[in-house]
Amino acid sequence: MNEKSTDKLRHEIKTVTNIEDYLTKNNDYLLKDTLSEHLSMLLNQKNLKRADVIRGSQLGRAYVYRIFAGNKVPSRDKLIALAFGLQLTEEETQKMLKLSGNRELYAKDVRDALLLFALQRNMTIIEANEILFDHGIAVLDTAKE
Repeated sequence: MNEKSTDKLRHEIKTVTNIEDYLTKNNDYLLKDTLSEHLSMLLNQKNLKRADVIRGSQLGRAYVYRIFAGNKVPSRDKLIALAFGLQLTEEETQKMLKLSGNRELYAKDVRDALLLFALQRNMTIIEANEILFDHGIAVLDTAKE
């Protein structure tokens, strides 16, 4: 299945006369999973264990388990940390942020640009935080809760 761009879908919404037709026609392109369902799918797709995600994200074990269970709504920083732990691509990270209701990484924002740079180069969260720190920008909040 070819993915439709958000712009194409937005255009179709403008031109459609019946929203039910739009929803039926584009059912495969609409986000329907909960965040915890999406994260579990990514975990399986990447063939990772939660322990790998915990190590790679630098987040606390109990905190990560609560996120995956749907019992905790993480901040944007914690989701970005999870992206590093899950070894997500830029596109996968953006989709996760959208699905969670958070703002996507924005290339015109210096902090986001540095994080995009790190994601595009498959850096670790430690390397990403070093880049942020070197530029005098707040590192990702991975404080254990």
